[in-house]
Amino acid sequence: MKSTIAAYRTLLAEIDAWFESCLQAAPPGTLSCRKGCSACCRGLFDITLLDAFLLREGFAQLPADVQAQVLARCRPRLAELRQRWPELHPPYLLNSLPDNGWTEMPEGDEIPCPLLGNDGLCLVYSFRPMTCRLHGLPNIDLSGEDFSADLCTLHSGNPHTLPADVLRWHFRETFTREFTLLRAFTLQLTGTPTSEADTFIPLALLVDYGYFVRSEE
Repeated sequence: MKSTIAAYRTLLAEIDAWFESCLQAAPPGTLSCRKGCSACCRGLFDITLLDAFLLREGFAQLPADVQAQVLARCRPRLAELRQRWPELHPPYLLNSLPDNGWTEMPEGDEIPCPLLGNDGLCLVYSFRPMTCRLHGLPNIDLSGEDFSADLCTLHSGNPHTLPADVLRWHFRETFTREFTLLRAFTLQLTGTPTSEADTFIPLALLVDYGYFVRSEE
């Protein structure tokens, strides 16, 4: 499992390098993405179980009092979701729920991510999920295929005007590698490979991964 996590972190580092190259290529003031901007760190969005496991690694490195504060912010979200979906139970995977229930969460949800510090910085920045690293810029493959219609509305300029050789990237290959690693990870964790294992960040921090071990005993 360690080698799978290491390979995934390598993939995330490649994404970070692409994102940074876009920021460097943009004229000053064109893009709003910068350290301390937390405008997109609101509401609920799904992440994979692989991302969830990585988040838990970062969370475990926080001081005990900070962990307690984060979990205190997670529990009301769990209660809210259990009220919406009474069938939601550990390990809090969303894939057994109706797709249109968890893939179309309210866009007006302004509740901050539980891992967002008072200073607007992510408490586990180097462990953040892939979607956090991709959000804000177009995800245009080298072939021209666009994988994301969501752009940060705070940009003063148009990200599509960035040089194509910088903006376009091997997204299809990246997502293929992500799902290959997710299948390897779920095989190692549960004994069954799957590319459909999703949860929300507040739920990810409340998951007891011992559940999977106990479920096989």
